[in-house]
Amino acid sequence: MLKLEEKQRLSQIVYSCYFTRSREGEQFIPEHVFSYQIAGTLTTNDGHKDYTFGEGDFRFSRRNQLVKFFKQPPENGEFKSLSIYLDQETLRKFSLEYGYKAEAHQENDAVLELKPNVLYKSFMDSLVPYLQENQSVNRDLQALKLKEAILILLQANPELKDILFDFSEPGKLDLEGFMNKNYHFNVELKRFAYLTGRSLATFKRDFEKIFHASPSRWLQQRRLQEAHYLIKEKGKAPSDVYLELGFEDLSHFSFAFKKTYGIAPSKI
Repeated sequence: MLKLEEKQRLSQIVYSCYFTRSREGEQFIPEHVFSYQIAGTLTTNDGHKDYTFGEGDFRFSRRNQLVKFFKQPPENGEFKSLSIYLDQETLRKFSLEYGYKAEAHQENDAVLELKPNVLYKSFMDSLVPYLQENQSVNRDLQALKLKEAILILLQANPELKDILFDFSEPGKLDLEGFMNKNYHFNVELKRFAYLTGRSLATFKRDFEKIFHASPSRWLQQRRLQEAHYLIKEKGKAPSDVYLELGFEDLSHFSFAFKKTYGIAPSKI
């Protein structure tokens, strides 16, 4: 049995198992992901809304998204999920082989709930023995499994064609609106630059024109402002706030907060 947290990866196929206690964090989703929630609950937030998935649920996560996550194992049990990463190279090859093309750019939610389908379950079940028993799976078999996953998704959800085969990179976005929505994600500036369709140099130049401050200074001040509001007006604990707002650790958050407001967050 897998203990604590263990992830077994067969290239783009990942089995995740987490035991005993909940976990939270954030991540950038670089590729489309087709996932099956085997046990426990996963809650994600893209800065706009929450998405919650329980045992037996299937989901599709779009690439180039920022999300926060909370993994909750069942009582006295393990958190388990199985995910298939559909990379751009695989999808381009599939597009050429089968003639699929995106007809329009789709601005969907970061994570889509997929309606139950017997094909999903049988496909995911076929992967579990390899992953749990550490069996070696050759590259050709992995490629076939990825192709099978794409075919199943398209059969059950034809509308996913415009997402799967949209190979465009992020266009130049409204920087002010994007940053006010995503400031609480703790990612490198180059990631923010990429997601807003800019080089790092252009991102910094545009940022200072709009906000009249450097990105790092503005991000810290904006996060501290929100932290002050959540602690004072909403009664949240500093230990709950610092991760939510993108700070590395509680001591760094407390130091920056006291320097700005003249009082420790725990004293408000």
